[in-house]
Amino acid sequence: VQHRGSLGEPRGLFAAPSPGGLLPAPRWPVECEVIQEPIEHIEWVPPEPEPFCQAPSMEQAPATLGEEQGIVVYNCSPVPHGACFTRARVGGAPGPPSSAAAPLEGPQDTTLLFESRFESGNLQRAVKVGPYEYVLRLRPDLFTTKHTQWFYFRVQNTRRDPLYRFTIANLAKPKSLYGEGMRPLLYSQRDAQSYGIGWRRIGTDIRYYRGGGDGDQDPAAFHLSWTMRFPHDDDTCFFAHSYPYTYTDLQRYLRALMGDPVRSRYCAVRALCRSLAGNTVYVLTITSTSSTAPKRAVVLSARAHPGESGGSWAMRGCLDFLLSACADARLLRHLFIFMVVPMLNPDGVVVGNSRCSLSGRDPNRAYGTAVPGVFPGVWHLRAMVERVLTEREVVLYCDFHGHSRKNNIFMYGCDGGGTGAGLRLHQRIFPLMFSKNAPDKFSFPSCKFKVQRSKLGTGRVVMWRLGVSNSYTMEAAFGGSTLGGRRSHFTVQDLTALGCHLCDTLLDFCDPHPAKFQQCLSEVDALLRQRLGRDPGSGGSWSDVSPSEVESSTSGSDSSVSD
Repeated sequence: VQHRGSLGEPRGLFAAPSPGGLLPAPRWPVECEVIQEPIEHIEWVPPEPEPFCQAPSMEQAPATLGEEQGIVVYNCSPVPHGACFTRARVGGAPGPPSSAAAPLEGPQDTTLLFESRFESGNLQRAVKVGPYEYVLRLRPDLFTTKHTQWFYFRVQNTRRDPLYRFTIANLAKPKSLYGEGMRPLLYSQRDAQSYGIGWRRIGTDIRYYRGGGDGDQDPAAFHLSWTMRFPHDDDTCFFAHSYPYTYTDLQRYLRALMGDPVRSRYCAVRALCRSLAGNTVYVLTITSTSSTAPKRAVVLSARAHPGESGGSWAMRGCLDFLLSACADARLLRHLFIFMVVPMLNPDGVVVGNSRCSLSGRDPNRAYGTAVPGVFPGVWHLRAMVERVLTEREVVLYCDFHGHSRKNNIFMYGCDGGGTGAGLRLHQRIFPLMFSKNAPDKFSFPSCKFKVQRSKLGTGRVVMWRLGVSNSYTMEAAFGGSTLGGRRSHFTVQDLTALGCHLCDTLLDFCDPHPAKFQQCLSEVDALLRQRLGRDPGSGGSWSDVSPSEVESSTSGSDSSVSD
């Protein structure tokens, strides 16, 4: 067990991205083959909004051949069933990687060449079932048989003119934003090099439907199917579920931060712990050193679920704002100590998992029972918050996540019932303020506050029970926004803006002048009365109303909670 000192003396760095030096290479389980080619993408924001596609009226399966009638053209050896994590090394499996893709028969062969054995990549198998049609299977989270959602893979040997169809045939969730108009992401290396164009939404005839057709190997699974044309002949392209943000991306960001003589004055980058594979879990402490007045703490975390990469982009936006020279950022650093864990589950991010760590379990269900040898990031984060609470108030905890079934941005909070009426309303004020600062992205009606039994081990609930009154999960949809006249996908710019909005909201929430707080308190009270359809009870106290009654009267269903 690794122990740390007080808040002011975090553990020294190990395996840190030193300014100007080489980045520490990610460590992989020894079962994983890893190609040595570096994978990098440029950042780009589309000049125009990328609208959702027209969802089909009925999510029917397109006419396509079954896998058994096709030819396997890519097969990435899965981890043996029942295996557990044992050890890791830089570069994964020793020796050169095997040939996972079928070789081309000549220049006239139009078969796509698939590859996913790189950082955050996920594709297990590709079967060619037609001249330009492929059935794909994702790899479950390592050391599990479940959690197929995140995908990120490369294709080469493209042709510009044909209409291709891709079908992912083993997705786990019965509902997805793909069924409501969300489109996959494509990155063309030639477009990036020649025109400065990065990730963009593509695809027509997008369908999300239950399997069970003739020859379906997994009739209980769900399928995602889309058609598209590649922009160039002989291009190298990538597909992804969401904008990738890898462990190496984080280390590159931290190296630039540490090498900046201005920003590094008020940001210390430390090691919180090491992951199971030996990758560093970083913690950043951000505050000004000029103030000697007592400060409250703010704790932020992201990427407990590795496939929710939007959380990393939102976190980067938050860090960029906090470390900037603007007046609001200087005020925040003067008022608060920010403790930020930008990537809680680096192992899952490295290997391309959707939800789990190398333990084969969900880290965001383990905060109540975690031990350092199984969930080191979660254990050390909780221990850090416990220590901070002995020294100062933690005014906010926020864990950044992504959501696959509901559009917009929203939060999950904690209303356990039985508390004073004021506290129950107060827990809803920060999300309401957030919605006012980002009205085209944040949906307050989508926020939920009931503490479900299945969520007792989440970060937000455990931190709340430790004494953090304002404890939230922030969910950023994989799709986009339906608010303010929008019906378009989120861009990287939208996601990074969330970090700025969170910081703005923190200033509003902690404003010593009570006008904004009191206004929102009155709005929350009126909104809950309207939803409940009556006054709360004797004396107008919300403490007599159960969380279930309040929640059941709100719009939408709580069945899609996924933090």
